[in-house]
Amino acid sequence: MTEAPERTSTTPLPAPAPDSTALLVRARSRNRRRTTACLALVAGLAVILFACNVLLGSYTVTVPDFFRILGGADIPGARFIVLESKLPRTVIGLLIGVAFGIAGAVFQTMLRNPLASPDVIGISYGASASAVTAIVLFGAAGGGVSVAALIGGLVVAAAIYLISRRGGVAGYRLILVGIGFGAVLHALVSFLITRTDLRTASQAVLWLNGSLNSSTWDRVTVLVAALVVLLPAIALLARTLHGLELGDDAAAGLGLRVEASRLGLLSTAVALAAFATAAAGPVASVAFLSGPIARRILGRPSLMLAGWVGAVIVLGADFVASNLVPGTSLPVGVVTGALGAPFLLWLLATANRSGQGGG
Repeated sequence: MTEAPERTSTTPLPAPAPDSTALLVRARSRNRRRTTACLALVAGLAVILFACNVLLGSYTVTVPDFFRILGGADIPGARFIVLESKLPRTVIGLLIGVAFGIAGAVFQTMLRNPLASPDVIGISYGASASAVTAIVLFGAAGGGVSVAALIGGLVVAAAIYLISRRGGVAGYRLILVGIGFGAVLHALVSFLITRTDLRTASQAVLWLNGSLNSSTWDRVTVLVAALVVLLPAIALLARTLHGLELGDDAAAGLGLRVEASRLGLLSTAVALAAFATAAAGPVASVAFLSGPIARRILGRPSLMLAGWVGAVIVLGADFVASNLVPGTSLPVGVVTGALGAPFLLWLLATANRSGQGGG
């Protein structure tokens, strides 16, 4: 008796479950590639704008002549214009753009509000009021104005933090306290300007608009020294930023020391904004614009990308300010301020459409 042949099943075997670890690795790899590509693109744009500011304008310099000047060649007229005017101006524009961009992104991410930037919540007003006081009452100029602005920004930031920290610093409370400080300090600045002579008032107004016209290598040195200290500090503290973005309760549940982490981030971001303001004045809207633009480009917050976006904004605005009116170099803050108003209206409109109500 023969055995019946075995029947082979035609039903396909179930596919093996995907390895979650492999999926996570692939997702992280895609995120890294996207982040690298976005950083390279924005940084490349900043480099192009840097070159345009140095080489083009009312006095153009060829690339070979530029490198000859850097090498020590004495080209009549060009050497002074490049090394003492264009280059320090552009370097400061790059550095303050990075500083403002990172400072604004830290505030906005940590407090979970796009309005929470130093130029909205009163810190820049503190620097402005202190600088104008030094100009009007004490006749300060140059480095004295920068020191006064630095001290004023830090003192006002400390006052805002201390007043808003009762029961833990909430984002909305810090913003409201900062806006209140900004209103009072703006009134103080207006009063001081109306009570002084025309020459001093024009000097104060020029500084208040944010200008790179008086850039010097001494200011570059101070700003570079500040960034060498503050940028690594921000990089270390940024590890806690994503936890704070989830809210105080969630951050505490993750084991973060919420108040200590927030105070460290606030202090470092305020110092970045204060040193940038001391170097070039309160250049409007750079801190406000950089973080949201970087988030739109990358799809998530990125301090490094926000810094490069800030550099692009300042360098692009300065090129426009220097060449918009022939024979006149406008303050860079005039151009960046013009960008901030429509962006704020757009931000409020999109928040209302999404049901967020701007908060």
